[in-house]
Amino acid sequence: MILNAQSITKRFGAQPLFRDISLTVSDGDRIALIGPNGAGKSTLLKILSGEIEPDAGEISTRKRARITYIAQESAFPAEATVRSVLHTALARAGAGEGEREGRVREAFGRAGFASLDDRAGDYSGGWRKRLAIVEAAIQQPDILLLDEPTNHLDLAGIEWLEEMLRSASFASIVVSHDRYFLEGIANETAELSRAYPDGMLRFSGAYSTFLEKKAEHLAAEGKRQEALENRVRIETEWLRRGPKARTTKSKARIDNANALIGELGAMRARSATGTVSIDFSASDRKTKRLAIIDSLTYGYDGRTLFTDLSFAVTAGMRVGVVGPNGSGKTTLLRLVSGELAPRSGTVERATALRVVYFEQNRELDGSQTLRRALAPHSDSVVYNGTVLHVASWAARFLFTGEQLNQPVERLSGGERARVLIAKLMLEPADLLLLDEPTNDLDIPTLEILEEALLEYPGALMLVTHDRYMLDRVSNVVLGLDGTGGAGSFADYLQWEEWQRESRAPKAGAPAPAAPATAANGKKKKLSYLEQREWETIEARIEAAEHAASEKEARLHDPAVATNAARLQAAMVESAAAQDAVHALYERWGELGAKQG
Repeated sequence: MILNAQSITKRFGAQPLFRDISLTVSDGDRIALIGPNGAGKSTLLKILSGEIEPDAGEISTRKRARITYIAQESAFPAEATVRSVLHTALARAGAGEGEREGRVREAFGRAGFASLDDRAGDYSGGWRKRLAIVEAAIQQPDILLLDEPTNHLDLAGIEWLEEMLRSASFASIVVSHDRYFLEGIANETAELSRAYPDGMLRFSGAYSTFLEKKAEHLAAEGKRQEALENRVRIETEWLRRGPKARTTKSKARIDNANALIGELGAMRARSATGTVSIDFSASDRKTKRLAIIDSLTYGYDGRTLFTDLSFAVTAGMRVGVVGPNGSGKTTLLRLVSGELAPRSGTVERATALRVVYFEQNRELDGSQTLRRALAPHSDSVVYNGTVLHVASWAARFLFTGEQLNQPVERLSGGERARVLIAKLMLEPADLLLLDEPTNDLDIPTLEILEEALLEYPGALMLVTHDRYMLDRVSNVVLGLDGTGGAGSFADYLQWEEWQRESRAPKAGAPAPAAPATAANGKKKKLSYLEQREWETIEARIEAAEHAASEKEARLHDPAVATNAARLQAAMVESAAAQDAVHALYERWGELGAKQG
């Protein structure tokens, strides 16, 4: 055993964040620490690291055990270089001066940095996070504590971290909501939640094993609660008959009945869990083509992000945008939204297109109350044409009435993320642009967000490091390689395979081309008939949409709507017209993919 925490309690204000939590960490443990937003996961890590003190309880560690902690946000002095950061970490760990440079170079080689002399302050969030992880690991800790380490890492960085943790000699506790990541690294999972009698549920095995054992535990608890409810019902009926509390036996039964009622009340309180209600508003737009990216080239500071990128976003399309840090994913969303202007090529948006952009580096005014954050101008909001009181709107996102007058800065990271989603939902959109919307959300909220995105009838472009959400939500993947190349793929796995092949071409062979849908400037030649079809297909789509609109309008003609036979015929014609439009769009996609 390296660390033993017993009966840890921490309060913020009158209510305890958690109470009597016990946790042990032994050699070889890789513990995934999960739990709902606001359960206190980050606070517990800070207590285990010694950064803050618990209100009650004790923590003991093995003699000379070293515990290093990596916070959610990583910052370094403005002039610090990769070399100076790692040398300072080694000095802090007591490493001899003669051995430091060798250990720095070894860590540098494994981490993938371009140069030891790079300034840490110039790095993107993902590379700062990678440096913070190396800074902690180079100290050879006994336990490494990581709080949401995947939030700023790109997909390649997450895979690097997975491999590092799996092969590490130290134990680790990781707070994360990335389900694929947890499955890849954890050999134990602990869930911190008030729903459990001990405040925490912990099982050995992979994350998927934890889910199975948790389901069995909850089923057993459900049976226990049912049995307890039956006992309480019998005792309550006995109490209502008014027993005389004269004998010792009667007094004992009354005391036992009250204890059972109290136990059942506590069990019901623990099991009463709410769920966030997420439902994105879509406009009534009929147009299928929402945004057309044509021959788009963009870069800055002498670096090209993508070259001759062509891609069309149509209604119902859910585009997952992937690529390494700095490849231009956020830049592409800003170009599509109109926030940035293209330098070469065009981004054509449908007339009066309503675009809602959820930015990665989104901020809330920490000094304003939750009430004003949710409803800036009054005590009500308008959602889908209905006026709702701010308290009702807040309840949809699991906020209590008491929290409405609290400052936003007192909310957890996940609770602030829910506020931002609540604000986003009030804006009807044809096209949602979501840049890392999963940061800080707990797993139950992530699952509800996924369902909402799957049911959303508009189009969306999604940048996320959460591979599970990417696989589940997107129906096409647009990959950027960061060196000017781009391609569209059926799923993330196909993109990953193309990336691997691109990085390791066979001797004497050219690097593999992206699939036929790639927008990499090397267009495949259409046949003569296909070229003629391509040149006229947009006009034919417009004509088909116009015809479909006329057929649909007939359904609302009183003369048709009141005649059963004519209405049936009109419905058949309208459906056929819509099918014709869909068929043309499918053909448009096939030809566009073949051309590039």
